[in-house]
Amino acid sequence: MIPFSPPNINQKAIDEVVKVLQSGWITTGPRTKAFEKEITEYCGNKATLCLNSATAGLEIILRWFGVGEGDEVILPAYTYSATANVVMHCGAKPVFVDVNASDFNISYLEIEKAITVHTKVIMPVDFGGYPCDYKEINALVQAKKNIFKAETKEQEKLGRVLVLSDSAHSFGAWYNGKRAGSLTDISVFSFHAVKNLTTGEGGAVALNLPEPFDNSSIYTELCIKTLHGQNKDALAKTQKGNWKYDIVEAGYKCNMTDIAAAIGQVELERYDRETLLKRKEITLAYNQKLSDYHWAQIPEIQNDFKETCYHLYPLRINGITEEQRDAIIQAIFDQDVSVNVHFIPVPKMSFYTNLGYQLDHYPVAEDNFKREISLPIFVDLTNEQINQVVNAVVNAVNKVVV
Repeated sequence: MIPFSPPNINQKAIDEVVKVLQSGWITTGPRTKAFEKEITEYCGNKATLCLNSATAGLEIILRWFGVGEGDEVILPAYTYSATANVVMHCGAKPVFVDVNASDFNISYLEIEKAITVHTKVIMPVDFGGYPCDYKEINALVQAKKNIFKAETKEQEKLGRVLVLSDSAHSFGAWYNGKRAGSLTDISVFSFHAVKNLTTGEGGAVALNLPEPFDNSSIYTELCIKTLHGQNKDALAKTQKGNWKYDIVEAGYKCNMTDIAAAIGQVELERYDRETLLKRKEITLAYNQKLSDYHWAQIPEIQNDFKETCYHLYPLRINGITEEQRDAIIQAIFDQDVSVNVHFIPVPKMSFYTNLGYQLDHYPVAEDNFKREISLPIFVDLTNEQINQVVNAVVNAVNKVVV
């Protein structure tokens, strides 16, 4: 069976984890702090906080910005549930909007229709690693400043809707000569096991707020907020006579460990020269082999000003129903090839349908979902396996549709 997306952990990462285990310091410490600085340098943003998940990062920023009951957060219907769940955790209302037909990403035209005086945050999602239309989205929040209603000091300082990018997929992607992480106010990456760059579990908040914000000070504030509200971390308390600390707020527990950061440092070191190159090579091979089939809608991966980081290969099959798509997937699995679907849109999930959301209100998202099949893409995928995947897809479509 060809797997869908297994991690590729090399011997150097294993050796670095062993060094951490033998160092006497395994939780948040020097490796995590170093990893944060390396991410900041790589992405070109202003400060970075590593955490135990992207989900924690999204929620902590919503809470930092003061999002709560009565507020609205705009997000795409086509995303993983985490993007919406964090809004619910804060007591705010998720406002779903439809996506582009071309690239799965949130439609800035639909965002514009959805902005109200209650809107506090827009959460674009870089689906599959392909950046959203940040030029248009950033311009939109500036144009709508006159209707923004600030209710906290952070909101007053920004003076407009916050753009919080769910960049879980897009580490290493490019937009207008800049990397993901530096494209808008704040971006949040995922380093989950299936992501291009993994720490096993983990994530990072890439701070890039404009003046007059001091991103370094916000980093310090978030460190406290993500470690129980404790004003000193464990490493600081080990200094001679520095044991005493205070709890300054009822914070959360979502810090990254040095064990995870050690893996991340090695992954980042080889990211451009190995990981991205191989994933791009696989994507282009799929494109070349599938482009001859009229039923294959090849994913958009690049244009004049942006390029994906090749996290997913979201193939769409033209002219099929959801039932046919499911039958095609089963026929592919029957040929020992693992595939997936990204994603079941959030308004289709029972928790959200019970709240009154309906997928048919988002026709492009619904159409994309019914026709999407994600093909395997991982560093160790061989040319022979690529051929096997393509043959399995062709055979399955021929069996079910043609």
